[in-house]
Amino acid sequence: MRAIFRKELREYRRNNSTVTAMAIIPLIFLIQPVVVVLKLSASAAAAIAHAHVLLYMLAIPALVPALVAAYAVVGERTQGTLEPVLSAPIRREEFLLGKALAALVPSVAVAYVVYAAFLAFVELFAAPAVAPTLLRWPDVLAQIVFTPLLAAWSIWLGIGISARVGDVRVAQQLGMLAGLPAAVVTSLVAFDVIHATVGLAVGCAALLLVLDGLGWRALAVTLNRERLITGTR
Repeated sequence: MRAIFRKELREYRRNNSTVTAMAIIPLIFLIQPVVVVLKLSASAAAAIAHAHVLLYMLAIPALVPALVAAYAVVGERTQGTLEPVLSAPIRREEFLLGKALAALVPSVAVAYVVYAAFLAFVELFAAPAVAPTLLRWPDVLAQIVFTPLLAAWSIWLGIGISARVGDVRVAQQLGMLAGLPAAVVTSLVAFDVIHATVGLAVGCAALLLVLDGLGWRALAVTLNRERLITGTR
């Protein structure tokens, strides 16, 4: 698992499209909160007191990991390195975990760094009454907890897609589409279309934990080494 993890990280660093996507997508989802903060005056801060604007940034772990993980299998097949990896003395569950962790660690790190940078931006440049309205501990805690949970689910979707398509770009595009429902839900919560409650947060966290476990197990059960190498379904 450690060897696969390290190998995947090296491959991601060499893949310009993956590195570019991991840089650009977080910046795109950073623009909207920054614009909101810059426009808000102290008198207008009360208008977002009941919203959870910062949860909008959970779209980053909902989308970026799926894009990264989409390279996991089809990228190896394209380069001709999949057969040696699959011939290694490793169980299917370990193979998948090695691939998943290599996508999870940089994706979660990027999401946390971008979020921390935004918190610093709010503290330094927002109007005096705006920062306390936005920087609430329940929202920060939700970001910390849900980032890895959403990222893990997106990764299983991305790997599942990667194992069934024959082109890296197609896999990445489908991975992005697969991550959109989670991004839409987080945005609806952020703008108070779906009202955030403690019960909703606990229920969603429990659901994601179950889905993450089921995603790993389902992929391990359906993983067929011969089909992965040949690209057949």
